Amino acid sequence: MNGNYTILHVDDDATMLRVVSKTLGKKNYDVVSLQDPREATKALLKTGARVILLDIDMPHLDGLTLLEEIKRQDGGVQVIMLTGLVSMTTVLQSMRCGAEACIFKPLTNFNLLLTAVATAFEKIDRWWGTLDDLNKRKSTQTEPAESSLS
Repeated sequence: MNGNYTILHVDDDATMLRVVSKTLGKKNYDVVSLQDPREATKALLKTGARVILLDIDMPHLDGLTLLEEIKRQDGGVQVIMLTGLVSMTTVLQSMRCGAEACIFKPLTNFNLLLTAVATAFEKIDRWWGTLDDLNKRKSTQTEPAESSLS
């Protein structure tokens, strides 16, 4: 892991924010909770979170629109939709927009959420590993001698 276990959770339901933060906190994740989705992109930059939990049905800015905005800014951020909109359409729209998972509320089994979060961080680890490998390969390659144009 690159050392950042921060999760940004955006949901207009204060109780859901508290419960999820407490549950993930027990697993050593640092959770930044927001009720106003309009603050999410600013908080994302400020916290450096690489995993985001998004509700879909929120006032001022819906989660799918926010998901698209986040993915346009940084395609490597792993987004998990956490929503009460239980339908096949919700799942398909979420996946088309780039979500890693879609979990339905109310949460009766927190193992689904914990597994989705762990999987998202594992994916990030693989990308960091690939970038580290690329940097190591570049540093061990010798630069060809520059030819002089005389």
